[in-house]
Amino acid sequence: MASVSKLARDRRKKNAPYYIQFFDHEGNRRTTKGCSDKGVSEAKAAKIETLIEKIKMGVAEVAELNAILGRPDSEDFDQYITDFKKSLTRKKNTEKHVKLTISRIKLVIGGCGFTSLNDGNADAVETFLTDYSEKQGLGHRTYNHYLQAIESFGNWLAHPKRRVLDHNPFAGIPRRNAATDVRHQRRALTTEEITKVIETSRQSSYTVQGYDGEKRSRLYLLSYMTGLRKGELASLTPRSFDLGSPQPALTIDATASKSRRRDTLPLHADLVAIVQAWITGMTDEQPLFPKLARKKTYFMIRRDLEEAGIDYKTEDGIADFHAAGRHSHITGLLRSGVKLVDAQKLARHTDIRMTMKYTHIGLDDQAKAVNQLPAIPPPKSEAAGKCLHIVCTESGADGQSGASRGSDRQKQQPKETRRNPNDDKGFGAVRQPVSPTGNNRQKVEAAGIEPASRDISTQASTCVVV
Repeated sequence: MASVSKLARDRRKKNAPYYIQFFDHEGNRRTTKGCSDKGVSEAKAAKIETLIEKIKMGVAEVAELNAILGRPDSEDFDQYITDFKKSLTRKKNTEKHVKLTISRIKLVIGGCGFTSLNDGNADAVETFLTDYSEKQGLGHRTYNHYLQAIESFGNWLAHPKRRVLDHNPFAGIPRRNAATDVRHQRRALTTEEITKVIETSRQSSYTVQGYDGEKRSRLYLLSYMTGLRKGELASLTPRSFDLGSPQPALTIDATASKSRRRDTLPLHADLVAIVQAWITGMTDEQPLFPKLARKKTYFMIRRDLEEAGIDYKTEDGIADFHAAGRHSHITGLLRSGVKLVDAQKLARHTDIRMTMKYTHIGLDDQAKAVNQLPAIPPPKSEAAGKCLHIVCTESGADGQSGASRGSDRQKQQPKETRRNPNDDKGFGAVRQPVSPTGNNRQKVEAAGIEPASRDISTQASTCVVV
């Protein structure tokens, strides 16, 4: 039996539409949009129920039901993808992101053989992407990007404002752990390495990707000192800098920022005069790095690293443009003693775990951190001192204390007046002769530290704890 009701948030809104919930001929729960008139919505619900019964009896086609529900067939499928593309563009996504997302959606839909929106199935998508990733050798991260694209399309179709679909048919596919399949492990450059690369590029006579040595050195320097991404560097113009304020800063426009928000970052004091010299004579809208977004910056840094005698790839990872700039910037902040939470803010990460992925702290850095811990002083207790300092001295006593059972002297001395509570262990005042020679400078041994000498012909030393 179909039910007609408004959404919970619309129950007090007079002109809000009603929604019809029903079970189709395959037993699946479906929802379709009615209108603001309850009577008309109920009439549509009754028509749907009648048509479903006819489909079960074989006297009606599913296409008739899709026509009532407004479900498109294959010829209308591309129109929804086009509308989704317009939606992505309106949200100020970059042209590259929109193009890549749409191409991945079309690849998945075509690979799964979907001919209408009703064919959407999460199992089919997962099976296709698994086979496709194996054939193409895709990493886990790229696999997740394909899932993200098709799921975002499903969410758009099932949005309450559209109700093209009752639910997202592509939701629920598990993501892969990208950390177990890193294809591009990056490493950070040290300050000495990045300095050498900047100087090498500045003095070079060759051109890479249309950039001469001076332009490349400026690019490397600004990337390292600010931690900006490639697209953000490409958006910089003289208008982006505020060099005359008490705290010089640069501003990243929301259209260029990865987080799609306007960001303002403080400038290093050494950069102020350098940037001022760069922008002198430029117009306000003239880019500092023309057409950088289309340049292959990894070609630039790889060539200059080679000229500087620095390996592009080591066992720690590669030093591409993103690593030499942004990774080195964030790692350098932490090496300089900046707190992780402050580094997160400067990197403009919403999750501190992302900042930690950009930090490349080696064993030497960890050793320096450990050595900054305050030293713990040795224990000052008398017992500990006695255990640590033992010297041997000569004694003028007559012998070593005896511990014979039934000693009269031991019996006569009250327990509470004994100077040494461990008399029964050989630390008493009475000494037992070690050597029968009777000389006045006999050497005796403190019992309890090492066994007394059994050779009566040999003199023993006395070990005194001080």
